[in-house]
Amino acid sequence: MLNFFHWLGAMMTIPVIIGAKHTPVRQVVDKAAGFITMPKLCLSLVIHHAEIHGLYAGTPEEAYDRAADLSKELHITYVQRPFRRVLSCAPEMYDDIWTAGKCMYKLEPALADGAELIIYAPHISEVSYTHGKVLDRIGYHVRDYFRTRMNQFKEYPRGVIAHSTHVKGIGTFQDGVERPRVNVVLATQIPKERCERINLGYRDPRSITPAEWDRRESEGVARIPKAGEVLYRLADGTVPRIPGDDGYVL
Repeated sequence: MLNFFHWLGAMMTIPVIIGAKHTPVRQVVDKAAGFITMPKLCLSLVIHHAEIHGLYAGTPEEAYDRAADLSKELHITYVQRPFRRVLSCAPEMYDDIWTAGKCMYKLEPALADGAELIIYAPHISEVSYTHGKVLDRIGYHVRDYFRTRMNQFKEYPRGVIAHSTHVKGIGTFQDGVERPRVNVVLATQIPKERCERINLGYRDPRSITPAEWDRRESEGVARIPKAGEVLYRLADGTVPRIPGDDGYVL
């Protein structure tokens, strides 16, 4: 089930589902919970800056619904213009790209076409402690790189493939040519050769001075501290989509 609904989310793409309260992915979770016949009680907490701002009790559906409304007010930052370059700084609690991938997930809706996003994490030395061998084989690619050739990748867990597409971001794959919308670069301890093998960019973290990225939002440049903790979206409500996609692609 985990592999199924992670791949379902990947098919719809991160910009479409992240920050949305009701999605087919959530419906799958609710449907599965519906098979439990005993009474269910859920406590949903909303945490902001290490403090509790909301605690909701009720059925899982009710508690989630109310907590999501408050979370939308606290956990989404709206920007007027999309970013062209972002230094997305991973907190140390993310110890591999499997977890630090959130530094891309949470920023993608606010990135311009052709933008560069650098996952800046000098403390990270591993792609994934659990799934690294699989990711070394399949790499990071846009959704349709996998979707159009699922027989080739049928032996791999779809949850891992979903992670691959989330980090790479949306883009196109036509006539054997992959065109991601955003250039994702790793500034970590992961060597350049491995970054190239998994189809992500590389930059030596020692070449980066984070303070040089500050106070440049008017240029479309930003440093995001503790990236992955807050979702960024465009204030006008627009969402980047894959050309040709119309709503959810199932």
